[in-house]
Amino acid sequence: QVQLVESGGGLVQPGESLRLSCAASGSGFGFNTMGWYRQVPGKQRELVASITTLGSANITDSVKGRFTISRDNAKNTMYLQMNSLKPEDTAVYYCNSIVRPWSWGQGTQVTVSS
Repeated sequence: QVQLVESGGGLVQPGESLRLSCAASGSGFGFNTMGWYRQVPGKQRELVASITTLGSANITDSVKGRFTISRDNAKNTMYLQMNSLKPEDTAVYYCNSIVRPWSWGQGTQVTVSS
């Protein structure tokens, strides 16, 4: 079973940047398409970006051009570079496998506010 730990969130002003990290322990990370999700209270978890094992990325339209997803399979780590952040990006961000999700981590809170 893979354990996931998200980090890098925080409180930033609109227009600023953050880089989130997702560290995976255990085997399996390198064989799975991974995704970054976000959730706000009262709403369903939303897939923001995904990346295949070979690095092919897919970004949802609402963050396209601002967010970049990447991964380092040797380090069992995935990243989400978030630029030009907007208040509507405020959420708890999670990472997980796309096809067969493991147990969810605690997430990392991103708050964009002036």
